Amino acid sequence: MSVATRMSLAVGKHVARIRGKPKHKVSLSTSCLIVNEPLTKTFQADGVRKIVMTSNKTRNALSLSMMEDLIESITHNQNDPSLRCILLYGEGRVFSAGHNLKELTSKDGTEHHQLVFATCSRLMLGIMQSPVPVIAVVQGLAAAAGCQLVATCDIAVCTENSSFSTPGANFGIFCSTPGIAVARAVPRKIAAHMLFTGLPITAEEALQAGLVSKVVSQDSLEEEVHKIVDSICAKSRSVLELGKKFLYQQLETDIRTAYRLGEEVMVNNLGLVDGQEGIRSFMEKRKACWSHGFEKVH
Repeated sequence: MSVATRMSLAVGKHVARIRGKPKHKVSLSTSCLIVNEPLTKTFQADGVRKIVMTSNKTRNALSLSMMEDLIESITHNQNDPSLRCILLYGEGRVFSAGHNLKELTSKDGTEHHQLVFATCSRLMLGIMQSPVPVIAVVQGLAAAAGCQLVATCDIAVCTENSSFSTPGANFGIFCSTPGIAVARAVPRKIAAHMLFTGLPITAEEALQAGLVSKVVSQDSLEEEVHKIVDSICAKSRSVLELGKKFLYQQLETDIRTAYRLGEEVMVNNLGLVDGQEGIRSFMEKRKACWSHGFEKVH
């Protein structure tokens, strides 16, 4: 049985047990962590953390409370070597409709507005700085800051009926911060079209533009997620952590600097116990036995 399949079974087993629980943090066991109902529910089993946005009433709007919940769920115990990847879902027909506009009226004041966007930046940077891959699983609409959330995740898988938009200008608020992530994920002309028109793009258009990694049917979604999760979990956590950190670092540098830094990273990777274990297992035609740590070869 795959890691992801065992995770799904564990989640299914615990769902019935959490109904009717008080709306505060509840720790059931080391294999199942539930955080901050009703805005999010978080489960963890076999190294896979599944975070579900559950605010159907607000179309999973990224309110201040929702973003704080997501930050906590993503960063909780993230340096535990048993954590291997994070899945992010939106319950219902909307992955996330973006910021809660009720929190952005003039009565809340500039300081509150600054807090909302600073918290959003913390969330996005927290995803990028997470030591493990963060995967968005999209079923439906991802709009404005919800689209920003998808663009920020390391991998994004969506169903064929999903759509993506940055419609802020329609409501008098240009999607400036969502555009930061979107413009780094898709070509400039696509980003400009999305930002200036507010028109949505389809799942297939999002795939062609590079906003998502895979498009699958609704029936195939969990199978595809399991495939990705199993592949990640089969690798050394420390090697993926090292690789993820450098991936984002080099994107912000010129090509010569990127290659120079890349040379150093590759040499350091080869000096790790897991680096040499990978080479040996390949040569010996056997499954690697990872330490998942950063120990150096003596």
